[in-house]
Amino acid sequence: MRAVLEVNVHPQDFDLRVLQASLLQGRAGEGGIATFTGYVRASNENRGVRSLYLEHYPGMTERSILQILEESAERWPLLAARVVHRVGRLEPGEQIVWVGVSAAHREAAFAACEFVMDYLKTRAPFWKKEHGPEGEHWVDARDSDTTRAQRWQQQQ
Repeated sequence: MRAVLEVNVHPQDFDLRVLQASLLQGRAGEGGIATFTGYVRASNENRGVRSLYLEHYPGMTERSILQILEESAERWPLLAARVVHRVGRLEPGEQIVWVGVSAAHREAAFAACEFVMDYLKTRAPFWKKEHGPEGEHWVDARDSDTTRAQRWQQQQ
């Protein structure tokens, strides 16, 4: 049975309960659901953040994220996986990203959820600009995110 995969990129906030319920496919095969919710921080690298603006290329971004979900479903026996990512202007404390994975067993759900999040940070085409007391600046990719994603290549 093929995993149900879904990607949503939009500016609207999201309801965690609704998203988690969307992972239940009515097959009663779900032994566990693993999720991750990311929030906008009030500071980043010792700089205050008043708001964060995310840009993306519609269509290209969704295809890139779907490819990440497909790779996770090839590695682990998933029942469903979904990513919701917000774009536009966000303020500290707001939800920015949600990753959810359902599987028959917790090991697959946990690993796939972490895999998806690690690759979202390094392969999904988003551009982030922080606005703070010192002005605005584009957020660079972090070496630590690249290192986390590279470990999955070693585990193939």
